[in-house]
Amino acid sequence: MHVFITGGAGFIGGHLAEALIRRGDRVRVLDDLSTGSLDNLARVHADPDFEFIRADVVQDASLVRRCVAEADVVIHLAAAVGVELVVKEPARTITTNVHGTENVLAPAAEFGKQVIIASTSEVYGKSANERFAEDDDLIIGPSVHSRWSYACSKLLDEFLLMAHCRASGLPGTVVRFFNTVGPRQTGRYGMVIPRFVGAALAGKPLQVYGDGRQTRCFCHVADVVEALLLLIGREETYGQVYNIGSQESISIGDLAERVIRDTNSSSKIELVPYDIAYAAGFEDMRRRRPDTSKIASLTGWKPKHNLDDIIADVAADLRKKRD
Repeated sequence: MHVFITGGAGFIGGHLAEALIRRGDRVRVLDDLSTGSLDNLARVHADPDFEFIRADVVQDASLVRRCVAEADVVIHLAAAVGVELVVKEPARTITTNVHGTENVLAPAAEFGKQVIIASTSEVYGKSANERFAEDDDLIIGPSVHSRWSYACSKLLDEFLLMAHCRASGLPGTVVRFFNTVGPRQTGRYGMVIPRFVGAALAGKPLQVYGDGRQTRCFCHVADVVEALLLLIGREETYGQVYNIGSQESISIGDLAERVIRDTNSSSKIELVPYDIAYAAGFEDMRRRRPDTSKIASLTGWKPKHNLDDIIADVAADLRKKRD
């Protein structure tokens, strides 16, 4: 197959490109490298079945249209990601996420191309549910807090895809990622595990934002890529939403302790109020655990890596870079 990946020089995109090349597909990646890196594509860059285009999914709409038209499958990963970036640059977040998705979905609908768009667990917002299912109500916070602009922009992406599915029969699917982690992920935009592991390896304090009792589930990027591959070409997924994530829940405070233990670090834990870490009035989700029974019943998918595997892989990657 000829697979077109937007945002393919990002953390997930790089691992996905490698997996597609391994199974014999042709891959074209478009990325402006604003948050992605060619290092994520180093293992495939010289492959004759791989092509990289440096371009902006928002500004270069005609190029995006041509790439969509020439592909068999489109996987739309390009987005503004990371809580830190979202809080600091809310206008960029909305523009990139909404207009970029418009530029992908319009030609996909025109040419009838299968498209999988990446959404996020953030769309569940302030819901107090113990576990989030795809058909749950979504409770977004007020517009005065820029943190929720990311959730709203990605939710609008989902609505736009569903509208094209109904209007033109677009073969489109939404995947909601829950904290994907693994080698090559950067902590630059607030991603907690690489940030914790990097601090632990350097003997620096692990900064836990808020009270540390908020809980999250972390899924290895290899498992996420496997889930994406299982959704390609499945007609029964069109017009559907699928959660992709781990069921292993842990508080952020306990995560910091686990990282210190697994890396044999002497680092201490430092609590940092949200107002200092992000912005005044910042609101966080207290828990974020997915119900993944929908994708499991369709494909049999479930994560193979546990949290200790993830920490070990991230630590090994950071040690290799440091050495």
